Amino acid sequence: MMNPIVKSIVLSDGRTITLETGKLAKQADGAVTLRTGNTVLLATVCAAKDATPGTDFMPLQVEYREKFASSGRFPGGFMKREGKPSDYEVLTSRLIDRALRPLFPDDYHADVFVNVILFSADGEDMPDALAGLAASAALAVSDIPFNGPISEVRVARIDGKLIVNPTFSQLKQADLDIMVGATLDNIMMVEGEMNEVSEAEMLEAIKFAHEEIKKQCQAQIELTEEVGKTVKRKYCHEENDEELRKQVWSNCYQKAYDVAASQNPNKHERMDAFEAIQESFLETIPEEERDEKAPLVARYYHEVEKEAMRRCILDEGKRLDGRTTTEIRPIWCEVDALPSPHGSAIFTRGETQSLTTVTLGTKLDEKIIDDALVHGTDRFLLHYNFPPFSTGEARPQRGTGRREIGHGNLANRALKKVIPDNYPYVIRVVSDILESNGSSSMATVCAGTLALMDAGVKIKKPVAGIAMGLISENKGQKYAILSDILGDEDHLGDMDFKVCGTKDGITATQMDIKVDGLSYEILEKALAQAKIGREHIMGKMLETISEPRAD
Repeated sequence: MMNPIVKSIVLSDGRTITLETGKLAKQADGAVTLRTGNTVLLATVCAAKDATPGTDFMPLQVEYREKFASSGRFPGGFMKREGKPSDYEVLTSRLIDRALRPLFPDDYHADVFVNVILFSADGEDMPDALAGLAASAALAVSDIPFNGPISEVRVARIDGKLIVNPTFSQLKQADLDIMVGATLDNIMMVEGEMNEVSEAEMLEAIKFAHEEIKKQCQAQIELTEEVGKTVKRKYCHEENDEELRKQVWSNCYQKAYDVAASQNPNKHERMDAFEAIQESFLETIPEEERDEKAPLVARYYHEVEKEAMRRCILDEGKRLDGRTTTEIRPIWCEVDALPSPHGSAIFTRGETQSLTTVTLGTKLDEKIIDDALVHGTDRFLLHYNFPPFSTGEARPQRGTGRREIGHGNLANRALKKVIPDNYPYVIRVVSDILESNGSSSMATVCAGTLALMDAGVKIKKPVAGIAMGLISENKGQKYAILSDILGDEDHLGDMDFKVCGTKDGITATQMDIKVDGLSYEILEKALAQAKIGREHIMGKMLETISEPRAD
């Protein structure tokens, strides 16, 4: 006997979103059907009963897919069947993943699969803005441990007015378009593009989004109570040896702190020094116990290394490579780096390097878009490649990964705003990352600007990008904002905040926050510090080429 439970959410403009559970996909751990107008999404979540032995991370897989039948269309190609995910589906999956992933308990390592499927669409409501809410609601009605709920909304500014979850037609008129993911209390994720808006205007849009998200989170809390899933499943995915943990801390912390404080700018030498500390500790363990205890030692030593790096920055203001918190790494640029492409540039910042080319084409080179809801052509393409040799890894290079699609999309959004209106050529920008130690997507933006000017594209204004980081404790009572972060500062820090823009305003942004209690005051300071860094980087770029070449 079916007994569906329905919850309604009223948006500020009067539109209604309904969440229904107990009718479809009942064998999943959690399943919710979301409806608004004629748009219908089904979100399901399933988690393994236990973790795979040896897993020490969160194995979360998010899949967002759109059925062509949702809009009464056939898929293209000979097979007439949905195939691999489109870039749009991959990007939507990433938006959901980035908001959910930080909220699973640190010691929870079971495989979790989140699937969100678009079954019906009216061509007006944008389903990507609803997918995060649907995914979180499915977790809310399950017994899977999760420190949510979250929701995501899109905010657009049209004629100076902020609108939540605009339609496809409304979005075409917007000068600001951001997606925000948040819990009841904290912003978790921001991504978007805008027409050179100020830092204050972007913050206003984020705050507006959060007010809408709070209502959606509250509805999910009530749904959890009605379904009777307030108590989550018990689990034990980590075995601990407290005596061994103490030994690792007492033996390794000071040594790790000394390496962090040595301020060696060479990433590989620094990594070798950190690894040597772990190896020397392992040698103190009797050989017959070493293999058994090695995974625990690795986990405890990672905690030691993280704390040493964070304390070094918070207490002494010392970053791993010797810079101050506001300092940008040394930059060198070169244009016309390759003889045959229409435009080319090298942008190097510290140990991060992008070689970018620009190719100009005709109408025949337009990209044809044939997605379930969006069909048309694209005249500005940007592709980002991240080969393993860029970080010195010895592994094969497979197809384009989700991360590469996401980073390429961010750089695309940053640069497309400055392409001349009605430009007669199709443009393809390709960024190959040759070295990486943090901020490679921002290097792509900078190298892309240089290569476009080298190709003679009359861009409206040059664009530069910077990645900001944060180290904080006690819910932001003590913190350090870092300009131009290293890979380790991203991995071991509390925030990754990328900001791209011209001298007059922001054109694109992407933010991921991994900590509770980040105040708008800290965000405001991070944006102000990012602007100063962006202007410094722009100055270095314009020393190389100050304006587009003549045709």
